[in-house]
Amino acid sequence: MHWHHHFPTFAPLINRVAAWYGRRDAAERFVINFVAWGGIVYILFVVFFSAPAGFPAGAYLDVREGTPLKEIARTFEERGVVGNARLFEYTVRLLGDDKRIPAGQYFFSRQENLVWVAMRLLHGDFETSAVRVTIPEGLTVVQTGKLILSKVPEFSYRQFVERAREGYLFPDTYFFRPGQPVEAILGVFENNFRVKMLKAQDAIKKSGRTQDEILTMASILEKEASKIKDRQQIAGVLWHRIDVGMPLQVDAVFPYIIGKNTFELTREDLAVDSPYNTYKYKGLPPGPIGNPGLDSILAAATPIKSKYVFFLSDKQGNFHYAVTYAQHLVNKNKYLD
Repeated sequence: MHWHHHFPTFAPLINRVAAWYGRRDAAERFVINFVAWGGIVYILFVVFFSAPAGFPAGAYLDVREGTPLKEIARTFEERGVVGNARLFEYTVRLLGDDKRIPAGQYFFSRQENLVWVAMRLLHGDFETSAVRVTIPEGLTVVQTGKLILSKVPEFSYRQFVERAREGYLFPDTYFFRPGQPVEAILGVFENNFRVKMLKAQDAIKKSGRTQDEILTMASILEKEASKIKDRQQIAGVLWHRIDVGMPLQVDAVFPYIIGKNTFELTREDLAVDSPYNTYKYKGLPPGPIGNPGLDSILAAATPIKSKYVFFLSDKQGNFHYAVTYAQHLVNKNKYLD
C-alpha cells in the first residue's frame, strides 16, 4: 500500500512559486523577501515576546538598588510581566547596559511586550507620577507618616516611623512616588532639612546651644504660640527656667506623651512618669516632640531675654508674663477665670 498517493504533493506548487520568483527583478525580490521575513519575525515576536496572558495590569514591581539582572528577570517572570526570564535577560543586555538599571518602583498600568518592558527598565521609566504632600509645622513622625500614607500608595509606614528622626522632618511640600523606598523618602527629608537649616546656622552658633537643643525647644514653641514675637518671648522664659534650674512645666509635651491637650489634662496626667514630662524632670525633654518649622527654630535660637519666669495665654491667644508666682496668679485670675 503506497501512502503517498493519499496526500497532495507540494512539489508543483513550490516549483510554480520558484518560477514566478525567478521572473521578478531585484527590486521586486527585495520587497518579497522583506515582507516574507517580516511575517516570520512578526510570528516569532508574537510567540516569544508578547505580554503573557496573565500580565498583572495595575501592579507595582520593586527593583532594589544593586539587584542583579538575573534576579530581576526571575521576579518579573514570577509576577507574570514577562513570559521567559532568560529571553528577557538577553533582550535587556542586547538593548543596553544591564549594570545600570535604575532602582525604584515600576508601575504596569496595562499589558506590555517584553521589549517594551526591557526598554522601560533600562531607562528607569517608572510610570508612577509623584504625589504632592504638604507637611504642616509641628507634626510628629507618626502624624507625618500617617499623612504620607493617606496620600501615597504603597508607602511603608511602619519602616518610616521606625527610622525617621523626630525634629528632623522639615515641614514643607514634598513630592513622593508611589512605592518609593523608605531610604529614598528619608533622603529627601534629610536633604531638605540640611538646606533649610543653613538659614538658621548662624543664629544657632550665636545662641551657644546645640542644634538638638534648639530643635527640642523649637518643637515646644511650635505648640505654645503661633507668632514669632510670642515664640521668642516664650523662648526667653523657658531658657531662663532651664538656666535657674526650674522645671519647664509646659503642657505641650502631653499630647506627645499621652495624646491629651492642655484642656484635657488631669492632676494624674501631670504626674505621668515619662522623661518627656517637664513637670517631673528639669531641663529640656530628651528630644523634640514634633518637627518644628523655621520660625520656631529661629525663635528658639534668638530668645527675647527677660526676667519673666511664668507665662500664660488667654482665650484670645494673647500672652501674659510674670516674674513672680504671685504675679502669675494675678494674671491667672484676671485672664483665665
